[in-house]
Amino acid sequence: MVPVNRPNVRRIATVLGSRDPANPEPRFRLSDGTTVKTTPVFDMYWRFAFERQEIFHRRLNGAPWPWTSDPILRTYRFTNAYRAADRVSQFLIRHVLYEGEQSAAEVFFRTILFKLFNRIETWILLRDRVGPLTWKTFRFDRYDTVLASALRDGRTVYSPAYIMPTPPFEAKRKHSNHLLLLSHMMKADVPEKIAAAKSLREIFQILRSFPSLGDFLAFQYAVDLNYSDLTQFTEMDFVVAGPGARSGIRKAFADPVELSDEQIIREVTEAADQEFARRGLPFRTLWGRRLHLIDCQNLFCEIDKYSRVACPELSGNGRTRIKRKFEPRGTPPSQWYPPKWRLSSPGVNSRSHLSTSSWTS
Repeated sequence: MVPVNRPNVRRIATVLGSRDPANPEPRFRLSDGTTVKTTPVFDMYWRFAFERQEIFHRRLNGAPWPWTSDPILRTYRFTNAYRAADRVSQFLIRHVLYEGEQSAAEVFFRTILFKLFNRIETWILLRDRVGPLTWKTFRFDRYDTVLASALRDGRTVYSPAYIMPTPPFEAKRKHSNHLLLLSHMMKADVPEKIAAAKSLREIFQILRSFPSLGDFLAFQYAVDLNYSDLTQFTEMDFVVAGPGARSGIRKAFADPVELSDEQIIREVTEAADQEFARRGLPFRTLWGRRLHLIDCQNLFCEIDKYSRVACPELSGNGRTRIKRKFEPRGTPPSQWYPPKWRLSSPGVNSRSHLSTSSWTS
């Protein structure tokens, strides 16, 4: 753990409304009873999570934009406090995982095909041009031709959310190599191996063994597959800290901590209720579902971004600005989550309005 320069406490307090800007909860108690010194970014982490979740609920309840008085949250794009609530995850869960044949092969094929590009518009384009997207009817040339044509027309086929390395196959184009990677995984019986896995970590290890899937992508894909009924593991089983999360962790703690980043994420996740309560923040969960490891991992990544504007004097990973501005869309589609979560809210997982047309408007 690398200590960082002390950030501008009063500016952070002004942005997120810390009750005591001179001493914003400067220590965090670990599960073994020891305490570690934190920076104001750690306090900002909890206030950011609270306000981002408030924005989520206000928007769903039909409140008018801007949904918050926070100038940074109004201006820039941030993910939700819960990963599964994000627009792309919602589309994945509703229209990719739970629509279509539920065999291991077809669920895995649809999931990885979608996630390799991670772009709703690309999924809809392929579906509209080639018909139902299934492994049984998959033909490399058909998919490759559609994507190549889209690129020639100047269309974007990859999401900017992830850095997608090109798999080391022999095709000239990146998208072609990703299609070859998917075909290679299917022929290697990966769906059956995933279905037989004994833990979320084992799913990660299976995916990690394939070229171009590093720690971060393999973990993200494992979580995506775990939304389906193909696997039944809790998201508290396992976590991998991505680059943004590691940077956020280093900004949040003033002293070196003798724990791995993954251990820190677990400590923070398990202490979430107490940390919100200490700050007087009535955090509204996802209809009874508490924050899990993947959510707190993502929140460290988001606070790394947020702090670039709130306290740019922090070095972190060297980035000093947020690229993506927020553009308000219309009312979001009704919420859809894995039925196995059994969320307790009217309207969640409603079968009405399942058309994909609203996702690209």
